[in-house]
Amino acid sequence: MDKFMDSPWFLRLTALALALFLFFSVRADQDKSSLANVGDSMGIIRDVPVEVYYDNENLVVTGVPETVNMTISGPANLVQTTKLIKDFTLKVDLRSMPMGSHTVQIQTENISDKINVELDPATIEVNIEEKITQSFRVDPEMNDKLLAEDYELVKMEVNPSTIEVTGAKSIVDAISFVKVSVTGDNGIDKSFEQKGRVRVLDRDLNKLNVSIEPEEVTVKVDVEAYHKEVPISVKQKGKTKDGVTVNSLTSDEKMVTLYGPRKTVDAIDQLNVDVDVSELSGSGKQSVELPKPKGILKMSVDKVNVNIDVKVSSEAETDTTDEKQDDDQASLPPSESGSNSDNAAEEPSSNGQEPATVTKKTRKFTGIMIGLQDLDKSFTGNIIKPSDGLAAITLTGEEKVIDALTESDVKVFADAKSVNHSGEHVLPIFVRVPPDVQYEVNFKDITVMVEQA
Repeated sequence: MDKFMDSPWFLRLTALALALFLFFSVRADQDKSSLANVGDSMGIIRDVPVEVYYDNENLVVTGVPETVNMTISGPANLVQTTKLIKDFTLKVDLRSMPMGSHTVQIQTENISDKINVELDPATIEVNIEEKITQSFRVDPEMNDKLLAEDYELVKMEVNPSTIEVTGAKSIVDAISFVKVSVTGDNGIDKSFEQKGRVRVLDRDLNKLNVSIEPEEVTVKVDVEAYHKEVPISVKQKGKTKDGVTVNSLTSDEKMVTLYGPRKTVDAIDQLNVDVDVSELSGSGKQSVELPKPKGILKMSVDKVNVNIDVKVSSEAETDTTDEKQDDDQASLPPSESGSNSDNAAEEPSSNGQEPATVTKKTRKFTGIMIGLQDLDKSFTGNIIKPSDGLAAITLTGEEKVIDALTESDVKVFADAKSVNHSGEHVLPIFVRVPPDVQYEVNFKDITVMVEQA
């Protein structure tokens, strides 16, 4: 054995074996390094859009993210090219799926098979629902703290007043509020217009993902000085002539709106109007100027017509016949008063002879519909008193005239031209009947509930 190891051939073989071992070890390390340089390259592409394919005319899909993050690995040259060009597509194809909830994978398209792809998320939960479109009224809102002192919001109008909302049926059914907010600087003291974006919310005030048409609307804001509506109280002033008794004094306008500082307006509960009765000789109508209280900036009306109903004794009536003929205000048109029965007295004939006997007749009409005239188109009115909206009227006149009357000859209505805000309003009624017919109605005013149209 010692001789063999001392032999030159042993040394030669040992050297050869070590040389071969070293050669293959270095070659294996080089091969591993080369493979690592080619296959282990990795890159991340963020916010890659996801395309969804479905019947978008009739269906709505929820649950698909707009973008996902994408991690790719593979040959370095392919990874770098993919990151640079981004000519691939991420998609979710739902065209063959029925309505309902589904778990689906996001698919890749036009990307090399040599690249490994990982998506975050790779699997998603989607819901396919019926698409519906529904109209909703837009409600404006504004913080009252934006108003200047002693000013208040009268009304807000939205144009267009309704919008079209399109989305999944479950989401549209969950809509509780459709609002547009009005913003501005503090101290608003005049009316203005403003555009605003519409917000669609559920009952918890969460914004809903729906399509809105139009997305923006115009809000018209009416601002006025602080005001309050107070009743008009007609008071008798002076002493009547002998034989003249005042039955009633009523104003056509039952209410007046006062504008001014809050403290001043709130201190006034009613507005008194004095009517001088010392020169009255018969029933009629007078125009009376309303007194403006101290501190009030303006009033909704400056003058009112006062209906004067008096009873004149036969002696006083004879003494004042000439005065009645000269005084235009003592003639009360039958269509403008709750009662004109005092005009039924017969006048002496011009030649002093007794007039021919005229047969009088009284007839009562019930169920006459009360009309509402001249109400602004931005409001709707509903008569709440009387609850049935009907009037009863008693007519007196020449027998043949009364017999010929029908319900269509009798008109009972209220004038609503003075109404300028929502709420309850007391309005006087007017009656229109043929000439020479006297009437009495079962009430002189009505209560109307006015709302925004």
